[in-house]
Amino acid sequence: MSAVLNAGGIPSASPVTPQQKDRGSFLSKRVASIDALRGFDMFWITGGEEIIHALHKMSPGPTTDLLNVEFQHVSWAGFHFYDLIFPLFLFVVGLVLPFSLSRHLEEGSQRGQVYRRVIRRLAVLFVLGLVYNGLLDFNFHNLRIAGVLQRIALCYFFSALIVMNTKVRGQVAFFVGILLTYWLVMKLVPVPGVGAGVITPDGNLASFIDRHLLPRPYCCFAQGDNEGILSTFPAIATTLLGVLAGQWLRTRRTPDQKTLGLVLAGVVSLGIGYLWSFNFPFIKNVWTSSFVLFAGGWSLLLLALFYWIIDVKGYRRWAFFFTVIGVNAITIYLASHLFDFGTITTIFVHGFINHLGAVQPLFWAVSVLMTQWLFLYFLYRQRIFLKV
Repeated sequence: MSAVLNAGGIPSASPVTPQQKDRGSFLSKRVASIDALRGFDMFWITGGEEIIHALHKMSPGPTTDLLNVEFQHVSWAGFHFYDLIFPLFLFVVGLVLPFSLSRHLEEGSQRGQVYRRVIRRLAVLFVLGLVYNGLLDFNFHNLRIAGVLQRIALCYFFSALIVMNTKVRGQVAFFVGILLTYWLVMKLVPVPGVGAGVITPDGNLASFIDRHLLPRPYCCFAQGDNEGILSTFPAIATTLLGVLAGQWLRTRRTPDQKTLGLVLAGVVSLGIGYLWSFNFPFIKNVWTSSFVLFAGGWSLLLLALFYWIIDVKGYRRWAFFFTVIGVNAITIYLASHLFDFGTITTIFVHGFINHLGAVQPLFWAVSVLMTQWLFLYFLYRQRIFLKV
């Protein structure tokens, strides 16, 4: 079995053909840094965050206090490292689109076939998101419609349509247009009973629309959903920024020029996002335009770093840990929610973990993470990939 599901909006690994039996050749044609970057991003969700919190619990102090705060989401306005995780993932979704869609067309697929593949991936990923939210509990009254996978599905779908029907200039126009339009709409369209330009949890337009059009329950603030309706549009812009980075990597420029271009774009994006935040603050819950640019700037810089180290300099061995996670990112996202890896971990550590004293929380966090990684490594060795 070469793939559990061919529903790839975030291509992790292509289905294995008989001509690709060697795992080295299987990944050789890929930009290796993309899988590693995706895995680095997912690492924090699958257990890296818990390691940081465990370190803080074991050894509180100025450094661990700072790290502990950075690995918590900002309640409303502001930016912590942990607020970068989701936009970085969407950035990588866009990053692979120029490669994957071009590959389908170059392999002889008709545009109609590619459109059907895109629609199928939208549907499968959206349904998986509902399953994640509890669809199989059949408690539809309390089923959250919005969600992480649902947003990924929508961002992938609309970005894919834009990529297939525009050239790079058109993609830039969509990216800029979405950010400016969202800013103007959020600042100028009045909310009944509140007025225009109010960017509070209960006074902003995105939350108002969610409360009237999106069934409850919500996440992660009471007045709206942080993967709500209107805020999905700037999230598409985040994905398009990844598309533009992917287009840049596909040019004929030298690897060093590509790296420098990513760094410059990242610095410019950070600067514009920071300046814009004085008028339109960083707010992940409603995905403000300044947040798109600021998170996008860090995403570009991380891509530049991973690309330069892995693909330009050829230092790949260190990234294998992240690559194993990255090629099955959605698998571990779903599995870690639907299955209790802690139960499996207990089988191996229950005899001595209670004797570890202050080190116990850290050892437990690392052990659960490694249990998940070994599960992914088994899938990697068997060439089983959930493409979404």
